[in-house]
Amino acid sequence: MERYPFPPDLVQAQREWHATYRALADGSRHAAELRRRLLHLSVWIHWHPHWSTPAGWSCSARVELRRLTAGAQRADADAA
Repeated sequence: MERYPFPPDLVQAQREWHATYRALADGSRHAAELRRRLLHLSVWIHWHPHWSTPAGWSCSARVELRRLTAGAQRADADAA
């Protein structure tokens, strides 16, 4: 398995994306605010400068970022 060196700000944004998505799926009363936040994070993640570097140009790097952060989110949810 390949390892990708992700910048900390990109990892944090992806973690926030997962948390926001989960909050929206749980039926929060603040759905419009959460949708705006999700859109903002999606755009920020998509256009992050890391994706234009040799370490981030592949599609598998994007998949690995989502896998890495989703796994951490599941572990946090199980611990709570």
